[in-house]
Amino acid sequence: MAILLEQCKISPPSNMTGEFSLPIVFFDMLWYEFMANQSVLFFKFSCSKSHFLEVIVPDLKKSLSSTLGQFLPLAGNIIHPLNPENKPILSYLPGDSVCLTVYESESDLNQLTGNHPRTSDDFYDFAPNLPSATHSDNSTTCPVLALQVTLFPGQGICIGFVTHHVVADASTVLSFMKAWALINSNINSQLDSTEITRMMEANCCLPFYDRKTVVGINGLDSLYWDLIVKFSCPIEPPTMKFPIGKVRSTIVLKKDEIQKLKKFVSAKRPSVSHLSSFTVTCALVWICSAKAAAFAGVDDDETEYFGFVADCRRRLNPPLPLNYFGNCVALVKTELKHGQVKGTDGFLMAVESIGKAISENVYGDKGILHGAKNWSEEYGKLVGKRQYGVAGSPRFDFYAADFGWGRPNKFEALFVDVDGSMSLCGSGQFEGGLEIGLSKPMAEMQIFTEVFNLVLADLLL
Repeated sequence: MAILLEQCKISPPSNMTGEFSLPIVFFDMLWYEFMANQSVLFFKFSCSKSHFLEVIVPDLKKSLSSTLGQFLPLAGNIIHPLNPENKPILSYLPGDSVCLTVYESESDLNQLTGNHPRTSDDFYDFAPNLPSATHSDNSTTCPVLALQVTLFPGQGICIGFVTHHVVADASTVLSFMKAWALINSNINSQLDSTEITRMMEANCCLPFYDRKTVVGINGLDSLYWDLIVKFSCPIEPPTMKFPIGKVRSTIVLKKDEIQKLKKFVSAKRPSVSHLSSFTVTCALVWICSAKAAAFAGVDDDETEYFGFVADCRRRLNPPLPLNYFGNCVALVKTELKHGQVKGTDGFLMAVESIGKAISENVYGDKGILHGAKNWSEEYGKLVGKRQYGVAGSPRFDFYAADFGWGRPNKFEALFVDVDGSMSLCGSGQFEGGLEIGLSKPMAEMQIFTEVFNLVLADLLL
């Protein structure tokens, strides 16, 4: 149990802010009704309570304020209109702020930061929830960011963060966390706003806000807003139901293991398209999930779906910079029969299937947004079907967020507790490696882990 030490609100510097708003566009509307994205970063270092309260917390408040000065929308709110003739916006007004809570915990940091199965419920003591929305006759106003810092006396600290999915994808959240860490680690340098901007720009985490090329793109804004109005989709994210009844485990694939998997595929199927660390990792988890599910008696003819997202920023016409603020991903999926996925050639078939989906949907001649008007309908049909998914990317390195106390020891994406998808990010232990985060009931996790170890050993022979 964590003990509350302080609750405060942090605003951007008052001398550098004015009103600021962004339109909520199609890329953002896709994520209405999704859970907010909660994650935690654990840092191991000897830290006393007095040093925490007298140095670390004040520094974090100061650096957070400076960071919000560059990320104004995260200090603001989504304004969801009740009049369907209007569309939602992301709005910052002077005086808006972000809730920051400070806690102390006697939990064992080593237990929480291991890779072994750990009770999923335990992590929510260290991740905040978004503040409640407020309602008026004209609109619903919903906060988009909350932060929590937890001290483990003598062991280290945890930074927990939650973002509204309508506001930002993982790329934007990572940019914010890296910027905050960068500013905090230079907090004693007394940098002014111009120097902070230059530093963020040099480290590729200065947000780009111009949305003129994506507002109303292909008529998708109006199409998806009409769907939101038709189905009365709320702007407030659903809440997690406890107890979750699952455990979390982390699987690490080292660089040499990933390379061996690629070589295995190249030798067996030299014509496979888009062979990458992403495709072989996702294929491996997919087939192990199918093999583990075979113990439950799933019919071989039942269709399985594997879904993921692809970053659109550099693939639009005209392209957007990689530091574009907001959501900017396309939905991609592929499918195979359960018997195919768990079969002798399941790994090769899964790699081929995922690679083909990437080649056709991400790099195809028709463009990455081809078929976007049907995404809601297509994915709605998958409810209740056998489906797996991945959140994250090999290029996401949350371990680069060094606040001045050294790199994080563990990143945990809590949102995989919801739907059984896996998280994926760069490894904090092994250069070029990947971390796979999973959340399953204990019995299923034990079976999956046994299957995974056997399959991986067999493929690496």
